[in-house]
Amino acid sequence: MRLLAIETSCDETAVTVLDGYGPVSAVSYAVLGNALYSQAEKHAVYGGVHPSLAKREHARNIVPLLSAALREAGLEHANPCELSPEQTAWLSSLLAHEPDLAYMLLHYLQQIERPAVDAVAVTHGPGLEPALWVGVNCARALAYVWNLPIIPVNHLEGHLVASSVSPHETLAGHYTLREVRFPALGLILSGGHTEFVLMQGWGAYEVVGATRDDSMGEAYDKVARLLGLPYPGGPGISRLAAWSREVSPTGDAPTALIGPLPRPMIDTDDLDFSFSGLKTAVLYRTRPLELTDETRAHVAAAFEEAATDVVITKTARALERFPAATFILGGGVSANTYLRARLATLMEQQGLDLHCYVPAMGLSTDNAVMIGMAGYLAHLREEPKRCASDVLRADGGLSIAPPNAE
Repeated sequence: MRLLAIETSCDETAVTVLDGYGPVSAVSYAVLGNALYSQAEKHAVYGGVHPSLAKREHARNIVPLLSAALREAGLEHANPCELSPEQTAWLSSLLAHEPDLAYMLLHYLQQIERPAVDAVAVTHGPGLEPALWVGVNCARALAYVWNLPIIPVNHLEGHLVASSVSPHETLAGHYTLREVRFPALGLILSGGHTEFVLMQGWGAYEVVGATRDDSMGEAYDKVARLLGLPYPGGPGISRLAAWSREVSPTGDAPTALIGPLPRPMIDTDDLDFSFSGLKTAVLYRTRPLELTDETRAHVAAAFEEAATDVVITKTARALERFPAATFILGGGVSANTYLRARLATLMEQQGLDLHCYVPAMGLSTDNAVMIGMAGYLAHLREEPKRCASDVLRADGGLSIAPPNAE
């Protein structure tokens, strides 16, 4: 199956064309065209994602990215094709609140012929709802004009699938779905989510633990802002923390500087998280400090260690409570090298006999490749829906688990 995939859940606009092959027991993928635009620099001035700006940037960039992905895939063929009055009226109504996108998309669709794709896969949640609507409405427009089925994809499932593929050793853009033995336990750590997902199979999920306030990625961004580091905060904090650990391997310097930081909910008999108290503690401990490069590094190390301690402790508890054959780490924070090392140590110390998967390089942050991959698995579950003229809604609070599964 050849899929055109769209992702606009936060501050990355992404479009991918990929082929999915094989049954669920032997799935492989080939990325034919991939285009992504990160808005991070534009949001940096706010220290986080500004929803209305994100929506505007998605609307401004999605058609050029669509063109780039199709062109890279060899599927963009110029062939003027006049839309019918009914099609023009329907698209104008659909995109009434996004006039710039309506103009660009109508113009583009009248310049090219229908590409050789079998379906459109699109993130419909969770995420920033204004941003999600841009991708959803673009997908509905393409599916309507090109008479294609549309596959709604849960953004969080995309992260789990992205962590479960391995890149081909020699063929760039080719991936194989690894053997995922079920039940599996997924841990999603991102700017918007921190949760444990118990997986009985692809599409059969139950959320067994989640954050009660800030996500782990959000806490990184907020602490980075306190330290005067740019958005997104994760890379900057991790880089400084690594330097601190080099000069103070035992953590004496961070502890001497600000004292031990709290580990919120680390001892509670559940699998939930809370990071707002940790962020507040960093705020109060840093107020008396002169923020030199050295003090920033030690504060970053203290914060990263505290946050990671909570995640590692909760992961050990989750694996004890829900014995799994596979552990899957997904989301943007999964790129954190300190976290990965601590997880590897946990698995080794516990002597756990399970597959442990993390995303391949380039697939940890938001992208449309993972949406296409998850869309193909949904196709194998016979879940595609023809939603071009129906109401496919964006849902910012969408759960990865069906309502009756939680």
